[in-house]
Amino acid sequence: MSASRKGGTGGSGGRPTKGRKKPLLAPDVTHVDYKDVTLLRTFISDRGKIRSRRITGVTPQQQRMVTRAIKNARELALLPHTTGR
Repeated sequence: MSASRKGGTGGSGGRPTKGRKKPLLAPDVTHVDYKDVTLLRTFISDRGKIRSRRITGVTPQQQRMVTRAIKNARELALLPHTTGR
């Protein structure tokens, strides 16, 4: 019997890895500006939903700052809302 694996997924359990390996924000970020639309777009999916911490790799405090900044930017029409359809 050979010791090689099938699939070549690289992870344990034979499942492909998902998500990002590197966080989108530096660990020392203490403020996220709602006017920085290019940064906030990296935290929004193509359907307009806010990406989860698990995907973006940020801390819980940073996720709350990002969420608040995205909501403020949506109120000022700098970012789109979700369509709901």
